[in-house]
Amino acid sequence: MRRNKINWRVPKGAELTELDKKVLYYQNKGCLVPTRQLIKTPEQIEGIRRSGIINTGVLDLVESEIRAGMSTAQIDKLVYDYTVAHGAIPAPLNYEGFPKSVCTSINEVVCHGIPSEDEILEEGDIINVDVSTILDGYYSDASRMFIIGKTTPEKEKLVNVAKECLEIGMQAAQPFGFVGDIGNAIEKHAKKNGFSVVRDLCGHGVGLEFHEEPDVEHFGKKGTGMLLVPGMVFTIEPMINMGTWEVFVDEEDGWTVVTEDELPSAQWEHTFVMTENGLEILTH
Repeated sequence: MRRNKINWRVPKGAELTELDKKVLYYQNKGCLVPTRQLIKTPEQIEGIRRSGIINTGVLDLVESEIRAGMSTAQIDKLVYDYTVAHGAIPAPLNYEGFPKSVCTSINEVVCHGIPSEDEILEEGDIINVDVSTILDGYYSDASRMFIIGKTTPEKEKLVNVAKECLEIGMQAAQPFGFVGDIGNAIEKHAKKNGFSVVRDLCGHGVGLEFHEEPDVEHFGKKGTGMLLVPGMVFTIEPMINMGTWEVFVDEEDGWTVVTEDELPSAQWEHTFVMTENGLEILTH
């Protein structure tokens, strides 16, 4: 007989709250539930929200400046300068050896592209700019796609469907639903449009650290994965490919993730807090 994973523990002598009762009910049924530490306090959520405001400001700045002829190193400088000027730290910088302040992923690069002086944006490129910010110890994380000038109808559709996947995933995430509900909704929408969902990378809990539990996969079955409890903070960040979902990591830099068939990929991301009524966006 499979033993339940006991994540939710009520401190000795503490009175059972309504939330305790609800989560324990699911835990006793054999569901995977979060630990109490994953439930953020109102003060912590406020801290993450403040971090998210700077994160949004960074992406707004990039949106106003990005253009053909610009190097991805210039994007990196914009991100670093704005973040530091607002008293915050770019979370990617030196994270596990990542050398820059932002991830810039063009066309067939799925994610974790490293900014470079040699990488110049061209008319028709699609690029994901993924920004993560630490303010007073609180983390936020979001990314947007940008189309440089005019691109092909196929690439434009990919960018739009990836954004729809994020929105559909957000709607599928409900209090006391499951992480699998999110992935199920996203995968259905991507497949309906003839696209595939990357399986090797996922969204994640965030807030007090860069990456926390749960893993938020963008494919899967309803009713599976971790229980979604009010107070949890996490990202949804579907990576949608034009061709196969399979990817590889560039051996030269150990970071850049590329589609196996080198067809384009698109991704949008927000940080969310689960509330009693569904998700609230903490980044824009």
